[in-house]
Amino acid sequence: MESSVRHVASNTCRRCLRLSAANAARPSITRPFSKAASSHPLRKASSPSSTINSKPLPLTQSKAGLSRSIFSFGQQAKEPEHSSIALGPAASYENQSRPPILRPDDLFHSFTNSPIPEIRRRAAFIRQHAHCPHSDHQPTRIPSSADASHASKSGSQAPARVDFECPDCGIPVYCNEQHWADDYEAHLQICDTLRQINEDDHDLRSGRFFPEFEYAGPQMEEAAVNMTNWDTFLYTREFEAINDDRSMRQVTRLLTYPLTIGSIIHELSPYNIRKGGRLTPEGLKSLSALRYTLHPPRSGSGAEIKGLRPEAPPVRIFILGARAESSLPRNVWVQLAHLFPRGKFHLIFVGPESMANRDDEFPLPPRTPSNPFGAIVEDRVWPTMKISTIVDYYHTLHKTGQFYPYDPYFDCFVMFHPGLGHPASSHEWTETVPLLLETKAPIIVTGYTQYDMDRDIEWVRKTCGGEFDILMEPGENTFRSLRWDLNDLDPQDITCGNWGVWAFRGKRYEATTKEVE
Repeated sequence: MESSVRHVASNTCRRCLRLSAANAARPSITRPFSKAASSHPLRKASSPSSTINSKPLPLTQSKAGLSRSIFSFGQQAKEPEHSSIALGPAASYENQSRPPILRPDDLFHSFTNSPIPEIRRRAAFIRQHAHCPHSDHQPTRIPSSADASHASKSGSQAPARVDFECPDCGIPVYCNEQHWADDYEAHLQICDTLRQINEDDHDLRSGRFFPEFEYAGPQMEEAAVNMTNWDTFLYTREFEAINDDRSMRQVTRLLTYPLTIGSIIHELSPYNIRKGGRLTPEGLKSLSALRYTLHPPRSGSGAEIKGLRPEAPPVRIFILGARAESSLPRNVWVQLAHLFPRGKFHLIFVGPESMANRDDEFPLPPRTPSNPFGAIVEDRVWPTMKISTIVDYYHTLHKTGQFYPYDPYFDCFVMFHPGLGHPASSHEWTETVPLLLETKAPIIVTGYTQYDMDRDIEWVRKTCGGEFDILMEPGENTFRSLRWDLNDLDPQDITCGNWGVWAFRGKRYEATTKEVE
């Protein structure tokens, strides 16, 4: 998708992040493992009473108070200057007794008249940057679907900013009421979804307690995980029951990132080579190598000297072009480690925006001979997981041989919504993708829509001359986010995170011998 759309998705994920981090600070009562995974006191947003009765904090103060610490547990974060913003586990319990800002039956408010200051500022941003989609105006956006590209018309009127809020969805969508009425049938196709986005955004700031952000602990090795869909996964992983659709949308907005990866590389993956399973024979070969490493056979190893056995190195997962996913609470990424009780991971976030929403971790470490790229290393996330963040382009790292050698048994690349074929971002990948194909390691790519993925595949085919194999056919992601997101630069553009997924790899050639006559 467009780079601006990816920026909007980054902001949306940050808002989920704040509430997830606040609930992660609450000590677990019934789940000892959950307590170990999220016992680090994280910083919370200001109390509901202060939001209503007092003036909003300056942007610098709010930013400092809403930041999260580097680790989900371990070394305690520094207390900010405003103690009313920094709330520990005890304050989480106290906050439950306070009345929420919005009741569950009072979540719909127009963006302009919202009781939440942040949403009012968002409405002002939409009015300043979004354009009216009526056909009388000249088009200002690149079509986001194949149908839109054929149906786009060039109007005679100059582009106009949106200024009229639909009374049914509460979001500024047209420049005036007349254009909204003329285009009402077209708007009805997305009006219900926009209203759902409106209520979900207000729910995140309603001040209620979020039990859906209490994640399950380690998985028993003897207990199988059912990855047929979200419901069966949450049930077999022994998450707390989620009984309403809104809570399910909120929790999947974060878990879609680790689960998208885990559902593909796990031995119980819902994708297979049967008809409709979307996995290709080449994909089965590549993923079988990773699964052999992540599900090692029992070797009789133990803690004593006679039980020492050689162990495989951690599986390196390179998340390229990382943005919002790098700032997720670490107990979200730990869910990936729980799926592989005897596997080890090293997550490496690479990209110029990989420190987005992590301002409290600046300045970056200095570049030294032992740390030539100033990587931020978090080696206490979980006993079997390590996370590194590098603010640089991947092709720069590849040319230096920083991560050489690459092995299909131990390496995997992931790109969340990279926009490979989008005109605004394709130039950033021109040098990177050919280098990825040289590694012969699997590359997992997600997209916002089917059109988005088809455009990416066509760009890879043209750029690399067809020198790649499709490992998984493009299609809807089983573990996509169930929550829809709004593009503030174009309210007509609504997407959900990781809607689709596909995978490819550099083409392999089998060497054959020819008998000499």
